[in-house]
Amino acid sequence: MADPRSSATTPSSDSEEEDLQLCPQGSRAGSPPYKCLECGKSFWTSSELIRHQMIHTGEWAYECGECGKGFRYRSNLLTHQRIHTRERPYECPTCQKRFHTSSNLLLHERINTDERPFRCPDCGKDFKENAHLITHRRIHTGERPYECPQCGKSFTCSSALTRHQRRHR
Repeated sequence: MADPRSSATTPSSDSEEEDLQLCPQGSRAGSPPYKCLECGKSFWTSSELIRHQMIHTGEWAYECGECGKGFRYRSNLLTHQRIHTRERPYECPTCQKRFHTSSNLLLHERINTDERPFRCPDCGKDFKENAHLITHRRIHTGERPYECPQCGKSFTCSSALTRHQRRHR
């Protein structure tokens, strides 16, 4: 029986042909039609898939000339370069501390205002960062996604696993 998926080829930026997994039934079913053959993640456009595949190949569209770090997006490279230039264009109006990114300024401003916009739907506890809420919710769900490869013990956050692994050394 024939595979319902067909392979579409799209030229990459350096004129080489790349195989893209196109699943025509995906768009009819409401799911993205381009699938990564390496990990199975799906995308709506071939360009999104090509950019994603850089994760697997180690290639990057943009590279920092100062340190060689690679980025998928030009905007991320420009933000990164502020580390080397020491540019901090975002200033806190309350304490005048400066930041590389507007998102870091926003996180900092929550310190000054004690704003906690992320609420646990299970117990009502509030958090300043969504990542902290996600980790907290594992208390309620019992999820422990970080497992020690040496002894099998699992943890709710990666830092607890890292701390645990020091005991094996």
